[in-house]
Amino acid sequence: MKKVYLGTNTKMYKTIKEHVEFVKDLEEGTKDISRDDLELFVIPSYTSVGPCNEAIDESLVKIGAQNMNWADEGAYTGEISPLMLEEVGAKLIELGHSERRHVFGEDDITVNKKVLASLKHDFTALLCIGETEGQKNEGYTDKIMNIQINVGFEGVEDKDIDKLWVAYEPVWAIGENGTPPTKEYVEKTHKKIREILVKRFGEKGKEIPILYGGSVNNENFEELIRIDEVDGLFIGRSAWVSENFLKIIKRVMEIKKENKK
Repeated sequence: MKKVYLGTNTKMYKTIKEHVEFVKDLEEGTKDISRDDLELFVIPSYTSVGPCNEAIDESLVKIGAQNMNWADEGAYTGEISPLMLEEVGAKLIELGHSERRHVFGEDDITVNKKVLASLKHDFTALLCIGETEGQKNEGYTDKIMNIQINVGFEGVEDKDIDKLWVAYEPVWAIGENGTPPTKEYVEKTHKKIREILVKRFGEKGKEIPILYGGSVNNENFEELIRIDEVDGLFIGRSAWVSENFLKIIKRVMEIKKENKK
């Protein structure tokens, strides 16, 4: 069975205590699932990265960070460096999330600097990409995907391809008021993303996991995970209660086993 990638970014929610309880619940509830089949990850606030890592077996739940500066150190008030995240045990860095791009003004070149820094420090780089509603309505989705992938991965060497993940998160689908896309739209866009990755990296581009995120919920996750080029789900609010996230995880694994038969 092809490995499934399932995870969540808790944004600026949950205390350290709440995060620790959350990841311990996930560890306990999934310890019977082979990690050859499942890559489970949680991306909490910076203050919770270290405590979460200390509380669980990192081989069962990969803990990441929601952002990172490209510099190892410097006069960057309010930023966090690769060395700091190494020290607390982060393994995965989420980069280019729409809130970083549209709220904090990060552009593709800035995101690329962070991708290269994360690879230099042997983190897994999770590149988030996605078009706005206006760009979608104007028919620019494929163009935006092409730019965000090719600029975001500019300078990435072949030896680091196995440390790349991509999360497609259409901006108009994210958040409490997001609009879930149709299965057909996700299918079409993920197919295009795969074509871009193969054009950029050759056959190795077929091995880069493409996750879908954006209004993933109890009503649509089964349909989404059945799409050929959806290698996993990057889930928001529906995953923030461990009991519900565990239900999603277990059902996804059942679906994957059914499809294998």
